[in-house]
Amino acid sequence: MIKRVIIYIVGMFLLAMGVAFSIKSGLGVSPVSSFPYAMSIVLDKDVGLMSALVFMFYVMVQIALLRKEFHPKNLLQVGVASMFGIFVSFSNALLITVYPDTYLSRIYLLLISLVLIAIGIIFYLTANLVPQPPEGMVLSIQKKTGIPFSKVKIIFDCSSVLVAAFLLLVATGQVQGLREGTLIAALGVGKLIGILSKWLRPVLISFIEKAY
Repeated sequence: MIKRVIIYIVGMFLLAMGVAFSIKSGLGVSPVSSFPYAMSIVLDKDVGLMSALVFMFYVMVQIALLRKEFHPKNLLQVGVASMFGIFVSFSNALLITVYPDTYLSRIYLLLISLVLIAIGIIFYLTANLVPQPPEGMVLSIQKKTGIPFSKVKIIFDCSSVLVAAFLLLVATGQVQGLREGTLIAALGVGKLIGILSKWLRPVLISFIEKAY
C-alpha cells in the first residue's frame, strides 16, 4: 500500500507539472486543464484553486452517471482534487522563471508537457487507489459504454476544450490559452497513454509487487 501511495502521489505531481509546462509553453494549455484555466481567466482566480473546484464538480457528475455503481471510496477524489490544485499552484511557482523566447523552445515545453501528463496518468492509474476526477469521469464513461480508455480520453479532452473555448468566447471575446498545443494534446495524450502503458505499466506493477 505504501508503494501504491508513493506511485499515486508521484503521478499526481507529474500531471501537475505537465499542466504547468503546457501553460508556460504559451501554445495552449493542456485539455485536462483547459476548463479550469478558462474558469480562472473568467473569474480572475488562481488556476490551482479552479482546478480543485472543477475536479470536485467532475466527482458529482460521476455520482449522477453511475448512481448505485459509484463506489464510496471514490468520494476520496474530493481530497485528491484539493491536493492536485495545490500541486498545480506549486508547479507554476517552480516554473516562474521559465520564459521561452522562440517558437522552437515553446514546442519543447509542449512536448515535455504531453509526456509528463501521459506518464502521470499511467502512474496513478496503475497505483489503483483513487482516480483523478477527470480520469474518474473517463473511467465512468468507459464502464457505461465499453469504449477503450484511450479513446474515451481523447473524446473527453476534446469536449473539455470545446466547452472552455465557448466559455472564453462568451466571457472575454477571445480564446486565450487555447491554441494549437491544446489540440495536439487533446489528440496526443490518449495515444501516448496507449503507447507508454505497454512498457511503463509492467515496470510499475513489478515495483509494487516486489518483496524485500
